[in-house]
Amino acid sequence: MDLPTHYYPPRYFETIREQPSEFSFGTDPTGRTIIRYRGARFFGVTAAMTDPDRRLEEMDRVGIDVEVLSLSTPNVFFADASRQSDVARMVNDAYAELAARHPKRFKGFASIPMDAPEAALAELHRAIGELKMQGVILLSNIRGRALTDPVYRPFFEEANRMRLCVFLHPMLPAHSEPFNEYVLGPLVGFPFDTTLAVARMCFDGMLARLPDIRWIIGHLGGAVPYLMERLDNGFRDFAECRAKIAELPSVYLKRLYYDTVTFSPHTLSMARDLLGADHMVMGSDYPHMLGSIDRAVSTIEAMRIPADDKERIFSATALSILNNV
Repeated sequence: MDLPTHYYPPRYFETIREQPSEFSFGTDPTGRTIIRYRGARFFGVTAAMTDPDRRLEEMDRVGIDVEVLSLSTPNVFFADASRQSDVARMVNDAYAELAARHPKRFKGFASIPMDAPEAALAELHRAIGELKMQGVILLSNIRGRALTDPVYRPFFEEANRMRLCVFLHPMLPAHSEPFNEYVLGPLVGFPFDTTLAVARMCFDGMLARLPDIRWIIGHLGGAVPYLMERLDNGFRDFAECRAKIAELPSVYLKRLYYDTVTFSPHTLSMARDLLGADHMVMGSDYPHMLGSIDRAVSTIEAMRIPADDKERIFSATALSILNNV
C-alpha cells in the first residue's frame, strides 16, 4: 500500500490558474511547468499527476496493489477561506469517483477547508462518513498559520473523537525568501517546516491532549527522528519546554507514524530501530520529481530486517490506522 502518492484532477490546476494568489505558474530551465510560492519553486508538474491509466501501469510494473491518493501542496490553500470549501469538494468528489471506478486500487485522503471552521467540520464528516475516504491530508502550515492556532482546535478535537488518520504533508515555510535559490524549497524548506510543525505540536501539548489522532508524518518526519534526543534535552533543560507536557517529547513522537519517503536504506534502518516497523508506512511521493515509485519498494526490500517487519511497512501498519478499511 503506497501512501503518500499524489493525484491532481485536471480541473485543480485550472482552478489555481484562474484565481489570483501567491501561487504562480512558470517554467524551469528545462522547460518543465512549475508552480512557485512567493517566487520560490516548490512544485514541478509531471504528466502522471492527472493520468490514472498511466498510474495503474506503473503500479502494476512495481507490484503496488493499492495507492492512497492525496493532494499535496498547495492543497486547497491557494484559495481564500470563502473558496476553499468549493475546491475541497471538487477534489474529494474526484477522488471518490476514481476510487469507485477502481475500488481495489485507489483510496484517498480528503482535503479540508481549514480556514472556514464550520465548513471544515462539514467536509470532514462528508468525506469520512459519506465518501468513505481513508483520512485527511493537512499541510505543515496553512497560509502561514501554525496548526496549533486556536482557530483549528475544534477541528482537531473532532478528529480526535473520530480517531482520524491525518497525513501531515510539508509546505514551504511562511517566510520563503531563503529558499528561492537552487530548488531549496522542496529540498530543505519542506523537511524544515515539517520538523517545526511537529515540534510545535509536541511542546504545545497538542499531541498529549489529542492522543487518538493517527498522525502520519511525511518524508520520514523531516528531521524529527534525528532531533528526537535534542528535543528531549530541551525538555530536561528548559522550563518553557515542560510547561504544557509531562513526559519527554520522544514519548509523544514515537506514537506518531512516519512514511518512508527518503529512499535511503540506511536512514530507513535507523528509523526502524528508533520507531519500530509498526510506526512506518511505505510511501513513494509519486509522481513528484523527488518521489520514486521504484525506490519506494526496492529500498524496503533491501533492508536487513525480518520479513514480518517488511510486511508491516509495506501494508500492515497502514491498514491498522486508516479510516474506512
